[in-house]
Amino acid sequence: MGTLQPQKNNLPDNLRGKKVVLVNHSDTLGGAAIVTFRLMQALRKEGVDARMVVYTKTSSEENISNISSRFVRGLAFCMERLKLIMANGFNYNDLFKISSGDFALNVHHHPWVKEADIVCLNWFNQGLLSVKGIHKLHRMGKKIIWTMHDMWAMTGICHHSYECSYFLDNCGNCQFLAGGGKPNDLSKKIWEKKYKLYREVPITFVAVSSWLEHRARQSSLLRNCAVMTIHNPFPVEQFYTSPSKLIYSIETPTKPNMILFGAARLDDPIKGLNYAIEALNYIFDNYPDIASETAVYLFGSMKHPEMLDNLRMSHRWLGMVNDFKILRYLYSTAKVVLSTSLYETLGGTLVEGQAGGALPVTFGGDGREDVVEHLKTGYIAGYKDTKDIANGIIWAIKSKISRESLHKSVEDRFSAPVIAHKYIKLFSDIID
Repeated sequence: MGTLQPQKNNLPDNLRGKKVVLVNHSDTLGGAAIVTFRLMQALRKEGVDARMVVYTKTSSEENISNISSRFVRGLAFCMERLKLIMANGFNYNDLFKISSGDFALNVHHHPWVKEADIVCLNWFNQGLLSVKGIHKLHRMGKKIIWTMHDMWAMTGICHHSYECSYFLDNCGNCQFLAGGGKPNDLSKKIWEKKYKLYREVPITFVAVSSWLEHRARQSSLLRNCAVMTIHNPFPVEQFYTSPSKLIYSIETPTKPNMILFGAARLDDPIKGLNYAIEALNYIFDNYPDIASETAVYLFGSMKHPEMLDNLRMSHRWLGMVNDFKILRYLYSTAKVVLSTSLYETLGGTLVEGQAGGALPVTFGGDGREDVVEHLKTGYIAGYKDTKDIANGIIWAIKSKISRESLHKSVEDRFSAPVIAHKYIKLFSDIID
């Protein structure tokens, strides 16, 4: 990746000459990293002097810089995790569902941050930035925007509360801590630090979906703060709605109906692969005419690939797919893009699926409802209702909705220029 210089020069007058730094744990590793990288590039195309400061840099982009040495970064990460390990009773299954906001390197000393007028916080846990570090940014005179990619800003320590509603009050008795936590446990103490932070430091919070904004407005921490929704940016213009050429590195589907299911890790319990398998098996058992003409393609890593032995419908697991050309080809070939996650703050594969002309079939009740309009641009099934997912798949396979209209529906809402302009307006609004 080369360096992308600021291009257009049609910014609001009060943004000319201003510098913006986006802070994220990585530049390319993880969903938050990818969309933050895209946002930086989109902002630069619109003329914003935007750069990224990260904990882990994997790209060659010159407008991205990491902080400190690998050894010091690793030490900060280990110290932050050690506190959590002891607090949760050495339960490694829940270790990465929580973060403390302590023992971080912080970014205030980085020269790009010192020069910046606006600092956009994204996903910064696990050693990059602490609650104290945000106080330091404020004391330096920085305008602070916090883009929330999960619920951590509005809870004590968890990245998603699942069925827990303590974040509506003041946390404590945390389900992810040893013995179910205590009234004054680590989650309550970090909640108190955040409460103090939000009372003392003006922060504009950006949710990536309407569902996440609604949760923030319900929460005890953010209900009196400035919160708005701006979706993540996607390279919608780079997707096409019919395969333009054969991709020789994958086996071309021979059946007329392809269902696509993808995730960074397919068998992460939160992705609900078992619900997808149950729904697909229901179709296989009860609609053999549809099943015989349908193949399921899955992409993403798996710790337990034997899970797919339970899937009776014709299927192929592609493993990790990092080649964007292959992903575009898959989406342009698929009839259905399937998501049975227990929750999604937005639902990136559904946006990408629509950009490629595939109809989303998914559970709702979260950020995915910003992507899918039921029976118009996809199908929203009842939560954890596998028969309804099966009904949705059958509806999508039989649907005559044009692939081009699906592409247009996300282009108008999620394309990088559209999202960049929304951030530019926000920057202009908060600059004195």
